[in-house]
Amino acid sequence: MGINNDAFIFETPLIEGLILRRRNRFIMEVAIDGVIYDCHCPTTGRIGSIVFRDIPCLLSKSKDMTRKTLYTVEAISLDLLSEPNKSWIGINQNAANRYVEHFLKNGQLSAMVSSDIVKREQKLGHSKLDFLVGHTYIEVKTPLTTLQVEKKDHITTSKGSEFTSFERFIKHIGELEASLEENDRAILFICFIYDSPGFRGSTNGKYSSYIRETVESSIKRGVEIWQVNFKITPTEVNLIRYFETTKDILNNGAAKN
Repeated sequence: MGINNDAFIFETPLIEGLILRRRNRFIMEVAIDGVIYDCHCPTTGRIGSIVFRDIPCLLSKSKDMTRKTLYTVEAISLDLLSEPNKSWIGINQNAANRYVEHFLKNGQLSAMVSSDIVKREQKLGHSKLDFLVGHTYIEVKTPLTTLQVEKKDHITTSKGSEFTSFERFIKHIGELEASLEENDRAILFICFIYDSPGFRGSTNGKYSSYIRETVESSIKRGVEIWQVNFKITPTEVNLIRYFETTKDILNNGAAKN
């Protein structure tokens, strides 16, 4: 669903750099105007199967000049460094909630949920869910372990270890399901900070069937699944489109059984 867009504007435009390598889960070494900096990587998990060697990126600069990592990598590109009009993939999963909040408060996600009351990080059961909009709880997830974009010839990939940290996801979708005892709706909001055609989870891992069955069970009890695609540039984040995928996930699950 496309709409007229009131963009999320960065207070200070993002800076373009070049990732030389990802030293560990938290640190990327980035060249900015010929100087190499240790930069904060805002997601500790795998980002696709990308080998981070000469990967263009966008960075935000902290106002705290005493911070150990002055820059945060906000987005990466799988285009060549020489490409003047790069496509960017946002990797800051925490920032995704700020973007969602902006568009919720501006009423630009009104086909999904509409209310003047938008609350962040609301306690529910033993969890804190990302949003309570009116009487609807919303949990935002930003998948990065699989990137649903074309990987060009110059991109090197490697086979990483299987992702196994599903406990938090299982807990949150369980809390969403439980919220339906007192509320009419609960939404799992899959957020891509790039234009993804549609969410596709892993089907090969040893945990994939368990995750799929958990999601399908929650859907059958009333949890809705929606997807949003954002576009990030050095100056702003725009809402490309958002749509419900509840039936698609159920149908895909049935096709695999």
